[in-house]
Amino acid sequence: MKKWLYLFFVTLLIVLPLSACNQNKVEKIRLAEVTHSIFYTPLYVAMEEGFFEEEGLDVELTTTWGGDKTMTALLSDGADIALVGSETSIYVEAQGSSDSIINFAQLTQTDGTFLVSREKIDNFEWDQLKGSTFLGQRKGGMPQMAGEFVLKKHNIDPQNDLELIQNVDFANIPSAFASGTGDFVQLFEPTASIFEKEGTGHIVASFGTESGMIPYTTFMSKNSFLTENEESAKKFTAAIYKAQKWVEEKEVSEIAKTIAPQFEDTELELIETVVERYKEQGSFATDPILDEEEWNNLQNIMDEAGELPKRIDYNTLVNTNLAEEVIE
Repeated sequence: MKKWLYLFFVTLLIVLPLSACNQNKVEKIRLAEVTHSIFYTPLYVAMEEGFFEEEGLDVELTTTWGGDKTMTALLSDGADIALVGSETSIYVEAQGSSDSIINFAQLTQTDGTFLVSREKIDNFEWDQLKGSTFLGQRKGGMPQMAGEFVLKKHNIDPQNDLELIQNVDFANIPSAFASGTGDFVQLFEPTASIFEKEGTGHIVASFGTESGMIPYTTFMSKNSFLTENEESAKKFTAAIYKAQKWVEEKEVSEIAKTIAPQFEDTELELIETVVERYKEQGSFATDPILDEEEWNNLQNIMDEAGELPKRIDYNTLVNTNLAEEVIE
């Protein structure tokens, strides 16, 4: 009997610590972001406020600089989750993918770029772009398509009414403009505000307020990953939702201080300016649900730009189950 009890307690000593370890196990998620921008504020809040850690996740963030590179990382298993424009999932599906890329959580809901003029314009009118040289974003990407959509909305033919430059790599667009290319350029923050502060350019309009609500940047992954790691994806979505509510409720100054470590070379005052600009125009999604109206608007913009390979049904590439569960 004593021998049995001895073995029982020894077993407990071994099993209990292992059980505790399993309960506190941290799951690693490899996340690839298309660019590093204040536009993605809720993501950085989730990291800096410890929301991922609260869910038992260790998120390894890599900036892949461009939609094509981001999707390549996801398809080649170099990343578990990608933060990129929803249009990329449509391109992959149209090519006949056997493992669909599923949009499961939305982060931003408007275009995040601004029109920057080389010269200061006090009373900007869109027709002032006619006859100018416009340094746009990469062809086929959401910024470029939203940009062309807005130009057409203001009766500007992107191909004939101005000189449209689209052959500059995404990461090199700011430096190309700074070195003298273009009268106007389409830029993300904080670059647009940095240029304005330095006198390199002047923000004259927002493409986000002009193009309407779209699933501009979403978290997506292979269908196989979501199927095999449903609980991890749900925890990830829960952390993002916590951050979205936090951003919605907090003052701009507090938000800026929280994400400042992500932008060490950017002055706090400038971060505040950018956060306020994005918050005021409703760029940050307040929950992770990508709705069908936004999905259809996205495809309409792609179609208008001549970049929609074919229409993909909302339910084919969008799964809101995880988002709905964490909200409930």
